Amino acid sequence: MKAIVDSGEVPGILAYHDTEAIGWCAIAQRSRYSALSRSRMLQPVDDRPCWSVACLFIEKAYRKKGVSTELLRAASEYAKSQGAELVEGYPVEPKPDKDIPPAFAWTGIPSAFIRAGFKEVMRRSPTRPIMRKELE
Repeated sequence: MKAIVDSGEVPGILAYHDTEAIGWCAIAQRSRYSALSRSRMLQPVDDRPCWSVACLFIEKAYRKKGVSTELLRAASEYAKSQGAELVEGYPVEPKPDKDIPPAFAWTGIPSAFIRAGFKEVMRRSPTRPIMRKELE
């Protein structure tokens, strides 16, 4: 990560409460995440270029307070400012009436993406929707 930042590349965005960093969202052009191209479930939906939200982290004390949603909105605006027309995410669908342990929710959950304006466009697995947001 240090090498990425030192190179001048922006690996994502941070959320702050006052001066404390409380959240992080990894966002970049999909092509920057080689693991996506190796995943059977997360293969491209189509040939449209897009940016991808690859990871979300929220400090424990700030979880379930809407920080993920705000980070997704800000990440979308950042991608748009860099020329993106489309942002994709790959959240994990929790089982009904059960919380996902934080270690398994590092790609976010669908409800946060929906609140940030994303729509489900494909699901190759019961627990992993592919969600997109068109940037206008």
